[in-house]
Amino acid sequence: LKSNPSSNEEKEAQTQLTKSDELQRLHSQALSAYQQEDYVAAISLLDEILAVCVWDAELRELRAECYIKEGEPSKAISDLKAAAKLKNDNTEAFYKISRIYYQLGDHELSLSEVRECLKLDQDHKQCFSLYKQVKKLNKQIESAEEFIREGRYEDAINKYDSVMKTEPEVPVYATRAKERICHCLSKSQQSTEAIRVCTEVLQLEPTNVNALKDRAEAYLLEDLYEE
Repeated sequence: LKSNPSSNEEKEAQTQLTKSDELQRLHSQALSAYQQEDYVAAISLLDEILAVCVWDAELRELRAECYIKEGEPSKAISDLKAAAKLKNDNTEAFYKISRIYYQLGDHELSLSEVRECLKLDQDHKQCFSLYKQVKKLNKQIESAEEFIREGRYEDAINKYDSVMKTEPEVPVYATRAKERICHCLSKSQQSTEAIRVCTEVLQLEPTNVNALKDRAEAYLLEDLYEE
């Protein structure tokens, strides 16, 4: 405005200035909503700001935090991935993405993301600690699946028992391990035990197709045709 522009430029500048003041007001409201733990309101305000300030990594990280609190991890991942690209050496974003994938039970993607963090900073304590945990779990699951492919069901059961000991805190891994143990017991014709373990899985996930099929196989071995 001070450089003596034409009337067109002055109008454009005034519009941008008004918009900028409005965005600052929305930003203050969003931070206030976040601090008051009103995450839905914060997301709505951040949506408005990010429609204009598309390249703001910190706002995306803030919205990701809100999504995490609201139990929408996939939306949080989307924002964190954008933030990881927008800000150089954003180890924190890679760490958070890896943790979310891990909590969702996607250990392979978790491993991939935590490696990206360690590429940027090999001494990152949180990423290194998570990396060791995910790598160990990943190796055990791969090994168990290899045993199943080879028909070594007892070895696979032992390995999936180890998986549950390695990660007792995140329920999805115990459920998946039990689902695979149920499969191994059914395949190795340990029908009574298979029915017990498959039933445990189905109490947690009533529509788990794999557990239903494996329990059906076990019922057949017991001549329980109605079941």
